Amino acid sequence: MLKPEDLPFDVKIIEDWIPLSDGTRLWMKAWMPVTDEPVPAILEYLPYRHGDWTAPRDHERHPFYAGHGYASIRVDIRGHGSSEGVPGDEYDQQEHDDGLEVIEWIAKQDWCTGKVGMFGISWGGFNSLQLASYKPEALKAIVTVCSTDDRYDNDVHYFGGSMLGIDMHAWAGTMLAFESRPVDKRVWGEKWLDQWKYRLENIEPFIDTWVAHQVRDDYWKHGSVCEDYSSLDAAVMAVGGWYDPYRDTVLRLTEHLSALGKNVRGIVGPWAHQYPDRDLRPGPHIDFLGETLRWWDHWLKGEDNGAMDTPLFRGWITDSVPPRSAYEKMPGRWVAENQWPSPHIKPTELSLDGAHVAPVAAQTTNSDGAVEDGGVEVRVASPQDVGADAGRYFPYGNAADLPVDQRSDDGKSVVFDFPVVEDIDILGNASVKLRVKSPTERGQVYVRINDVAEDGSSTLVTRGNLNFSAREGRDKAVAMPVGEWVDVEVPITGVGYRIPAGHVLRVAISSAYWPWVWPQPGGEGFSLDPAASVLVLPMRDSTDGDDAGERAALDASVRFDDPVRLVPLDVKYPEAGEAGAAGTARPERLISQDVVANETVLQVDPAYGGTRVYSDGLHYDEDTVETYWINKDDPLSARTESVWTVGMRRPDMDWDTKVVATTRMRCDAENIYTYSHVLAYNGDELIFEKTWEKAHPRIAS
Repeated sequence: MLKPEDLPFDVKIIEDWIPLSDGTRLWMKAWMPVTDEPVPAILEYLPYRHGDWTAPRDHERHPFYAGHGYASIRVDIRGHGSSEGVPGDEYDQQEHDDGLEVIEWIAKQDWCTGKVGMFGISWGGFNSLQLASYKPEALKAIVTVCSTDDRYDNDVHYFGGSMLGIDMHAWAGTMLAFESRPVDKRVWGEKWLDQWKYRLENIEPFIDTWVAHQVRDDYWKHGSVCEDYSSLDAAVMAVGGWYDPYRDTVLRLTEHLSALGKNVRGIVGPWAHQYPDRDLRPGPHIDFLGETLRWWDHWLKGEDNGAMDTPLFRGWITDSVPPRSAYEKMPGRWVAENQWPSPHIKPTELSLDGAHVAPVAAQTTNSDGAVEDGGVEVRVASPQDVGADAGRYFPYGNAADLPVDQRSDDGKSVVFDFPVVEDIDILGNASVKLRVKSPTERGQVYVRINDVAEDGSSTLVTRGNLNFSAREGRDKAVAMPVGEWVDVEVPITGVGYRIPAGHVLRVAISSAYWPWVWPQPGGEGFSLDPAASVLVLPMRDSTDGDDAGERAALDASVRFDDPVRLVPLDVKYPEAGEAGAAGTARPERLISQDVVANETVLQVDPAYGGTRVYSDGLHYDEDTVETYWINKDDPLSARTESVWTVGMRRPDMDWDTKVVATTRMRCDAENIYTYSHVLAYNGDELIFEKTWEKAHPRIAS
């Protein structure tokens, strides 16, 4: 562990307000090097409250940068934490305008050289990209981790044109709880209660906005830098993990920015939705602090330190692993490419014709005994609970995050098996081209690519989805022609993975995938023509060609030091059931079946943090349960519920607050129904209660 005294600069901490032009003030915490000289600045800009929720994570990064000669600044977005104002929608124009003012304010301070960097994971990675697209003069470089360039088709709301069930709702419930939390009495003094009430009276649930925009319209284009990659002039380090849903962003940024001659580097490792140096599953981890410090030193201090001498893209290829919900460390190796897409990765077509193995009952012929090209028509009509073994949409490194053995879901799908005779390295995005026929105007297809070992165990490698109504573009909803063969392409999320000789590469196709994807009305499924359907695999061969030695040397050049970590923040984490802990110990992921009701129930404890006690006296209690129900035969039975309870108290200041936020979703053939409810307590006194209920017409989902 690295101690503060081991750093080149002593560090001081400043907490203060940043004034905005409309009179609103944002609360910041700045770690500053002790020096008389101006220094570059690094900004992280979030709604997640630097005083409590992200405090341990902030302590891992900001003091390190400050100790190496940077003003490292953490700012709470308007309406969050102890900042003034009321919360807005995610990534709205107000957030952008405020962020641009913050960058300008930082650059003008006498302690700043005028050069600013910006970094963050998830939301902070989002707005690093988004603010960079405005080309603020002071912003020279960013590091964006586990973020997206596409708010519609690669975020927590929609996937393949289909509404997400598990995170559209879960994240809306999370944000309702987050935006309902009080300002800290330590900062606001006796004015805290009035400010909290003001905030509560002005919040709006995110869920209703998201459900109201079911296709890729202007709402989603706002903040999606994929709309115009040329808007990014700042140097971009894009980082992701193969177990994070945002990993394709790294591939797209690397491709499009390099094609434009922009300064970009991409890294994708064997990680979840976490920084690559955090001691959270899976590893191996890298010295990400050192990697980013070289980036800042080059772009903000002008050091010629080789930061841009690394390969354009560095990616991890995972060796075959048995299915597990968590791995301490993934086996595999680093590889590198100086071009992306790489000329060494060959799109390889594998016909589904002749590979169909199950279920036998799904294999039928059409009315004239054959499909148009003389092949066999395969019926795909999945039970609605396919997807129960999908794992968490956002793995955070917890014990129950990753997909378990896929044999159960495989058995509820139509599968196509390809025996592997030589090791296959997959790197990048696969796709599946299908010829399908739908009995209704609506439907969707979910595709999983699995690694099946000799013992029959099935490990999920990657997956993709397509809402049939989005087949002509995500910006429109086009009904399927009933009873006609239609060619569609299902994009598959990128991955780096080796399937060894002797295993089987399995393509599992289903018409449902709950609770990841909200089910379509009807649930009749569709027919598939295997003879006109292919899997397209991005296969990498590092041994073939005249330049094989050179490529092997490039792969071997990828080296990362072991992680450097600061002494952690002094936070105590009493476990559930112990004195001072809130909530009840429960399984992180529990699947149950009511065989009489024919209902499958998934209960999730996202394990965000539980109870923690901070060194400044703050007690923070958090308890969350998400529940997902569906009848196996009825897509209209899908329903969800999220219940958040957040308590914040300072015993030494006679301050005790609690928020209970409940969200629900259900559907019928015409509408999706949302319910949001907030209770807020000051001690035992209920000071606020509000319910929001809306019906949203089903346009595409």
